[in-house]
Amino acid sequence: MIAAKLRSGDRIRIVTPSRSVKLPFITSDIIGLAENRLRELGLHPSYGKHTDERNFLDSSEIESRVEDLNQAFANADIGMIQTVIGGFNSGELLQHLNYDLIRRNPKVLVGYSDITSLANAIYAKTGLVTYSGPHFFDFGEKQGFEYTMEYFRKCLFSSDPFDVLPSEKWSNDRWGLAQDKRTFFPNEGLIIANKGEAKGRIIGGNLVTLTSINGSPFFPPLKRETVLFLEEDRGEDLYTFNRNLNSLILRPDFQNVVGIVIGRFEQESGITTQKLLEVLKYHRELNGIPIIYGVDFGHTTPKITFPIGGTCRLVADPNKPALTIIEH
Repeated sequence: MIAAKLRSGDRIRIVTPSRSVKLPFITSDIIGLAENRLRELGLHPSYGKHTDERNFLDSSEIESRVEDLNQAFANADIGMIQTVIGGFNSGELLQHLNYDLIRRNPKVLVGYSDITSLANAIYAKTGLVTYSGPHFFDFGEKQGFEYTMEYFRKCLFSSDPFDVLPSEKWSNDRWGLAQDKRTFFPNEGLIIANKGEAKGRIIGGNLVTLTSINGSPFFPPLKRETVLFLEEDRGEDLYTFNRNLNSLILRPDFQNVVGIVIGRFEQESGITTQKLLEVLKYHRELNGIPIIYGVDFGHTTPKITFPIGGTCRLVADPNKPALTIIEH
């Protein structure tokens, strides 16, 4: 099930399933720029009732976050639900959401990082395709946002298949703290870990968050012809990445995985291309599965928007690597 694509004039609801909008680095300037960018798309932003609540976890009470999400899905005037930012605890909401309500009122839901648990749970419980893509916070980024906006449009404003091309440059600054002091690096393009081609349904997002719901009813089954999209944040090093990856490999339905797409690692993780390739080679279960690395999604700038529950085609060919999002 795919929600209606966005159109100029649509209303959107901004919510905080993880951390609060009142974090000190989410400044009024960032909020103002984010709102203006959404309005330039013809969208009309509004906020959940509890977005400015902030407790000892930099979040709000479970009941508050559940209420905001359920109300956003119930509101017929809302076309998209966008998360302010990630965090650590959106998984607390999963057993409390009204999935029948969500199924009856399909809407675009977009966010990444900790939102991975929420997005995959909604897909698992309702069949509604959700989206890994920029938070509301990212819309306040002054530099390097053009690519992010381009793929946000391609994925959420159109049903046409689109090729994912590498960005020209990327950054891993904590830009919310210093918008004018950025360092951008040339993009080396896609890196082939295992050769081959695959087509299948996309499951994934932030790996450590995905494994936090592994084994629960909220983890989507890896059905026949699944392509995993995986990325990690700065808090996960080579050892924890290896452990989290193995958690997925241990699933009985991992045999249905036909391809893997890996997003760029943050610099603080210390995971270099060479170290990644060694880990992937280390796991014999990955032999014969096409794998590409360095796709623009996850915790670096810029990032694509991709559908969880949608389909893609992957060509892991060193001479002509390609990734196409088909159904979204």
